[in-house]
Amino acid sequence: MWPDRPLSYIQLKDDKTGIHYGLWENDRLLSVISLFIHGEEAQFRKFATEKSEQGKGYGTRLLSHLMEEVSRKHLTRIWCNARADKTGFYRKFGMQETPTTFQKGGIAYRIMERRMS
Repeated sequence: MWPDRPLSYIQLKDDKTGIHYGLWENDRLLSVISLFIHGEEAQFRKFATEKSEQGKGYGTRLLSHLMEEVSRKHLTRIWCNARADKTGFYRKFGMQETPTTFQKGGIAYRIMERRMS
């Protein structure tokens, strides 16, 4: 996710409260994502796929699984901080762009959300 940064850069205060998912092939971790539930809403963070494995559908499979979990938990909304250049990827999962944007580490982000039915 941030290969040139120290591990402390991606660690969050509430990591222990998150549900952390990984997609493995044999003994190799290919893609990760973390879900943080707050009441009836959730945010996913720390979504990354090994650079050499990107574009092979691993992230799609993992995010699809996460969306199914969110639906099973009857949450009302899921949201994320999407890299601005990846909003099209998240739209495939029914997520919509909000007007909120920000920068982190020189990268532009937009908050995206999906209201669950």
